[in-house]
Amino acid sequence: MLIAAEMWPPVVPSAVLVECLIGHPGKDVQTNRFLKICDIRASLPELEARRAAKLRTDAGRGSAVDAIVVAVAEPDGVVVTGDTVDITALAANAVGVTVEAV
Repeated sequence: MLIAAEMWPPVVPSAVLVECLIGHPGKDVQTNRFLKICDIRASLPELEARRAAKLRTDAGRGSAVDAIVVAVAEPDGVVVTGDTVDITALAANAVGVTVEAV
């Protein structure tokens, strides 16, 4: 899906690592394997941070990390997530962002 849509490799804001890792190499092994193929975005530009704040305020739900993920996906990106409720609420106010459940 992402390769066909020319959205490969997946872009992952570094803040996502806080939510998806636990800090134990053995328990994080599967997630780390996936992260090796991703483009980890280490910095969050001010405009994206402000956009994430606006998306979160408009949705009235979602964590700061969820809002960052949706803001980074703008415009016309895809967010692949297990948290479809919050992400979908945030994406409802985003430009062309679609949500795919894992």
